[in-house]
Amino acid sequence: MSAPHDWRDALASLLPEDHVPEPEQDSASGALATQSGTLRVLIERKGRAGKVATIVSGFTIDDDAVADVASSLKRSLGTGGSARGGEILIQGDRADAVVAALVKLGFKARRV
Repeated sequence: MSAPHDWRDALASLLPEDHVPEPEQDSASGALATQSGTLRVLIERKGRAGKVATIVSGFTIDDDAVADVASSLKRSLGTGGSARGGEILIQGDRADAVVAALVKLGFKARRV
């Protein structure tokens, strides 16, 4: 019985020999290249029926890149949220965790 083949090896055998793969780029790290300034992370309660939300503002990148960063934050924190109007809303009082996650992604962030 032969050893099982790795699917990457099988796909690589189909490519021409002179093929050079393009480096993969994470959308959140791609957004980092165009982001300037420090992001502000604050806790907000107004207009939410008493529920607490963490707001991230100060983005200088386009809305699609903000949505990608929001998606990455929501996955890493295991919580809900949304991205609208150049801001990210994360459900609950998660300001410290959001700042840590943003710094880990390479952004400059501070709690306000």
